[in-house]
Amino acid sequence: MDLAKECIVITGGAGFLGLHVQAELKRHGVPKSQILVPLVEEYDLTHESAVSRMYERMRPTVVIHLAAEVGGIGANRASPGRFFYANMAMGLHLIEHARRVGLKNFVQVGTICAYPKFTPVPFKEEDLWKGYPEETNAPYGIAKKALLVMLQAYRTQYGLNGIYLLPVNLYGPGDNFNPETSHVIPALIRKFVEAKERGDPQVVAWGTGRASREFLYVDDAARGVALATERYDGPEPVNLGAGFEITIRDLAEKIRRLVGYDGRIEWDTTKPDGQPRRCLDVTRARERFGFEAEMPFDEGLARTVAWYRSQGNG
Repeated sequence: MDLAKECIVITGGAGFLGLHVQAELKRHGVPKSQILVPLVEEYDLTHESAVSRMYERMRPTVVIHLAAEVGGIGANRASPGRFFYANMAMGLHLIEHARRVGLKNFVQVGTICAYPKFTPVPFKEEDLWKGYPEETNAPYGIAKKALLVMLQAYRTQYGLNGIYLLPVNLYGPGDNFNPETSHVIPALIRKFVEAKERGDPQVVAWGTGRASREFLYVDDAARGVALATERYDGPEPVNLGAGFEITIRDLAEKIRRLVGYDGRIEWDTTKPDGQPRRCLDVTRARERFGFEAEMPFDEGLARTVAWYRSQGNG
């Protein structure tokens, strides 16, 4: 697919990943006028009428569906019903109307939370159905995984070219640092920066610190999405990751040093760890559309801390 010739709608295009996908598409030669972003104020995509109106007015040939209601462990525990409904409803309506209008390509960005709780490391795409997701984010993960089944069914019955990507935890400049809804990297950065400013003797972090995670820099993720949109046409889901893991304890120490915080880290073991380990097998992305992560983790982390401070924090 020559992306420069397509009219591309990016749901969630004003969000963290969305802004970077917009920039990446422009690097692929897509004119700004052919990149359209339906804002929630005008298009609440959980309502079918808004989805129908969006397709009618914007007339896309490609949809990259990034929009989601999502957050860290705390947000998932507080709003499991809303997270299931909103993510299921958006995808359901967008895919059905993509079929109705004969869309060339539908790109669904799923979630690593769809994998079973005890998936062997590294996660392979064929392991996706070998168990139930980690309980704190299962409603969100299952809603997103159901959209994979829908895309595969629509490909079989209607010939809809729908692809499904499974990005690991994203991070980078412009991330969400809201303490109620942020993921682990921005949450820890904010905690350490604020503790340093106040002179607090300790920072409290959730869980035991023994769980591991893999992180993908947002620019790498955007490049992966663009490459998949341009080059991939298949029913199999594809992992997007960097192919490494780090324990939350080691991550916290890295961020503490980058921030220059000298206090202690106390682990609140009454709080859940979430999934025990996360690390992806990224072979399929490399083989199917030539994607490999490029940003070294320490450099990406330093850039994220620097960006947060550049916004007047610390």
